[in-house]
Amino acid sequence: MEPVLLVSDSSSPSTRVWPKVGLLLLLAAGIGGFWYFDLAQYLSLAALKANRDWLLSYAQAHFGLAAILYVLLYILQTALSLPGGAVMTLAGGFLFGSLVGTLLVNIGATIGATLAFLAARYVLRDWVERKFGDRLQSIQAGFEQNAFSYLLTLRLIPLFPFFLVNLVSGLTRVRVITYMVATSVGIIPGSFVFAFAGRQLGTINSLSEVVSPPVLSALVLLGLLALLPTLYQKYKMRRIRTTP
Repeated sequence: MEPVLLVSDSSSPSTRVWPKVGLLLLLAAGIGGFWYFDLAQYLSLAALKANRDWLLSYAQAHFGLAAILYVLLYILQTALSLPGGAVMTLAGGFLFGSLVGTLLVNIGATIGATLAFLAARYVLRDWVERKFGDRLQSIQAGFEQNAFSYLLTLRLIPLFPFFLVNLVSGLTRVRVITYMVATSVGIIPGSFVFAFAGRQLGTINSLSEVVSPPVLSALVLLGLLALLPTLYQKYKMRRIRTTP
């Protein structure tokens, strides 16, 4: 009989924590650089309108490259939870049209949101579970059972900050594929509204003009409809429990 070699895990907790520290420093550097160099001024509605002629001519002359650069910038903006998502979506509709703009926004936002989700899960979840594990058990259980419906509702209703949903979802045990699909599907209506509005960029003076009360009501209704399967499941379980 050949001897069995047992290889022990020599990595200490201090060794495993260094990658997390490196990721935190990288994120802090990206966010700090954004604010230090005042890059927020370039992600404003005023800046977009001031440079629209140059941006449009460049996109028309280099459509493929412009689309790739746009998606990469959207991924970076979303992954770092930086402001300017609404302006970026308007720019997508203005530069590439409502349908193509919505598609590019969907790709960039989904990838960027997933990176933010994974960063939150990798860096913060263990610490949060150790500190608040007892309080999170019921939330985790409900989220695992109805994760898709919950996430879809949060994405459909624009009242919930996009970056906050990314970070909080990372602290749960929801599967990555479920998170990605719910995010990709849920942001389509809102993305299309802003991309479509981007075609009339010259008439927009404020971001609040894009989401009118009827549009907001329709998005909220869609979000509530996404919760119907979850509500029905809870109602069915309650009936089973109360039936003698």
